[in-house]
Amino acid sequence: MGFYYLYRMKEPKLMSLAHLRHILESHFQELREGLFINNEMAVLYGNSKIFQIIMQQQPPFSINDYRLGIILHGEIEANINLVEKHIMAGNLVFFGPGTILNPHRISEDFEICGFALSPNFPMPFAPGALPAAFNGQVRDFQLLASEADLSTARHIVDTLWQVVHQHKYSKEVVGSLVAAQLHLYDSLYRSFTDRQQTTQSREQTLFDRFIQLVNLHAAQQHQIAFYASRMCLTERYLGTVIRQASGVTAKEWIDRALILRIKVGLRHTDKSVAQISEEMNFPNPSFFSKYFKRLTGMTPAQYRQV
Repeated sequence: MGFYYLYRMKEPKLMSLAHLRHILESHFQELREGLFINNEMAVLYGNSKIFQIIMQQQPPFSINDYRLGIILHGEIEANINLVEKHIMAGNLVFFGPGTILNPHRISEDFEICGFALSPNFPMPFAPGALPAAFNGQVRDFQLLASEADLSTARHIVDTLWQVVHQHKYSKEVVGSLVAAQLHLYDSLYRSFTDRQQTTQSREQTLFDRFIQLVNLHAAQQHQIAFYASRMCLTERYLGTVIRQASGVTAKEWIDRALILRIKVGLRHTDKSVAQISEEMNFPNPSFFSKYFKRLTGMTPAQYRQV
């Protein structure tokens, strides 16, 4: 059972693959033995120095791409999409578009290998055929894998690392390796969720499902009624379960997720307040501004100027 986010998070910074490449540019010579990065993808191979550089950017971070990794050594404590997580060696991890990641502590021996795919990476799947775990219904997951599954995932990354370092590497081969890893993670995720449903308490299962829905839909759906309907529960029962599971009301969870998305839009896009208000499904910019000020203490325009 995880720990839950019970404090106000700072503004997330967009840590896109393009921005990651920019901040690591001056360190390429010292990182080249553990990092490959271009406009479409990055492959990371166990270099802890990278995380020291990234942490200097002061999290939390917002992610707009796909990232799959294998924790080789050490551990990390982080708030991921509103929930506190403790991730250790032996875990397979996935962070998808829209994830908000706030690392609190990374051990000195922390090492990870894996890859990141930018939004313009040519996914090796027909439209609508992306494995279910990556079709947008899940923002993130972390799985404790068996030695055999870890070895398989590691071999795929090993081969990918070798391929991208070939002169004019084959994009078809890279696509096939990416597809293999996505299928492996998808299979393990489905097995994990099946086991979880049989061993976890109903209260915890409902809370996890609620948080998953909030992370996916808070930008458009602001009322408890939507989530209760999706979960086939009454609003009253859902509200009671969420408060008992986390000590926080369901509406506050929705507000926290929504405010984080609004902050990302205000800080990391050039969209007008009216555009963001419309995208976030507010009736008008005035209502949007009043809502934002009530929860943050400043108007959207003032927030942009800070």
